[in-house]
Amino acid sequence: MMRKLLVLLSNSNGGNQDNYKIPFSNVVVIGTRNYFWGRKWRNVDIQVASWFLFVHILALFAPFTFTWDSFFIAFIGYLLTGILGITLSYHRLLSHHSLKLPKWLEYTFVYFGVLAAQRDPISWVSAHRYHHQYVDTNKDAHSPINGFWFSHMGWLLDSGYMVEKYADRKNAEDLKKQTFYIIMQKTYMLHLYGCGAILYACGGFPYLVWGMVW
Repeated sequence: MMRKLLVLLSNSNGGNQDNYKIPFSNVVVIGTRNYFWGRKWRNVDIQVASWFLFVHILALFAPFTFTWDSFFIAFIGYLLTGILGITLSYHRLLSHHSLKLPKWLEYTFVYFGVLAAQRDPISWVSAHRYHHQYVDTNKDAHSPINGFWFSHMGWLLDSGYMVEKYADRKNAEDLKKQTFYIIMQKTYMLHLYGCGAILYACGGFPYLVWGMVW
């Protein structure tokens, strides 16, 4: 059990392992992907990895840059990008069609989601719809049968997996027909850089740290 747990939590080099069951679940890992070495890194993977590194470096400065103004910026950022952007718009509105909003309000909330740095709307929604369609199988966008790290974070750094499984993202045609979502997909990283620049211009390094790391 200890060996299996260590394989589950680590195995940074990827490669196939003996089948094993994830503790406290019925999911069986059938083989892990090469997470870092021996795989093709696409431009988008490098961008995402660089962004992750940047944000985690910023987080190291959080204890030394605390101000109540910065904390307020982080709190507002969480409400706008996390609650309205991801939970309400990306998830409930776009992925599951649980509600309808006027287009101007839909696009506003979705733009907040873009600033949450969880990928553009088309990519996020497509992956989530495939996840529900193929949950815990080999076609799940972040299937645990490929290992703990892959299902937790690795899939975000491995766009090749998405291309292999469903390159055309046919399950997001409703979004691909709208110019707004196409623009968000093509200019995604620019909005994150712009957000960081505005935070720095408004409150210096403390705003950048707390506004981007919340």
